[in-house]
Amino acid sequence: MAQTPEQMAASMIANMEEKTGKDLAGWLSITQTSGLEKHGQIVKLLKSEHGMTHGYASMVAHETLRAGTAPSSGGDLVDSQYSGVKEDLRPIYDALIQQISEFGDDLEVAPKKSYVSLRRSKQFGLIQPSTKTRVDVGINLKGGEPTERLEPSGSFNAMVSHRVRLTRPEEVDSELVGWLKEAYEAS
Repeated sequence: MAQTPEQMAASMIANMEEKTGKDLAGWLSITQTSGLEKHGQIVKLLKSEHGMTHGYASMVAHETLRAGTAPSSGGDLVDSQYSGVKEDLRPIYDALIQQISEFGDDLEVAPKKSYVSLRRSKQFGLIQPSTKTRVDVGINLKGGEPTERLEPSGSFNAMVSHRVRLTRPEEVDSELVGWLKEAYEAS
């Protein structure tokens, strides 16, 4: 039975490290800091400087642009958010984007001046570097029971019902991704 494009992409991502020497996150780290804005430019970089085959280069370029961190997709706003004293928080943002980018083709990552809106048909979450040591993830989980980690948003942001505070990339775990996926599916 023929594979769907989504199944083929998932297979390529699963085999990427074995075939190219890095996983998707590793390649996104390179492409997101390259300053390149167009699919063809990113493909050329990966093929010429990193010896990647065209298929993998095209997939990484697509994922770079889809993640909303390329300059043409508001990357300058994201770069601005994670500059200066907040630059050490960028790996948290990148880990979040890597996880949520797999939710679906209708996911929209929309950088704003001080946060990044996560949307489907409506906003279901947001990512904001709130202090020099913390990224806050706002999640729209109407009716969701607060826990020690999933706290009510309170005065943080009226556009979301809950907040999770992150200080390390390792805190982007299955529990947090599960809450975000639930909010995405409800939006």
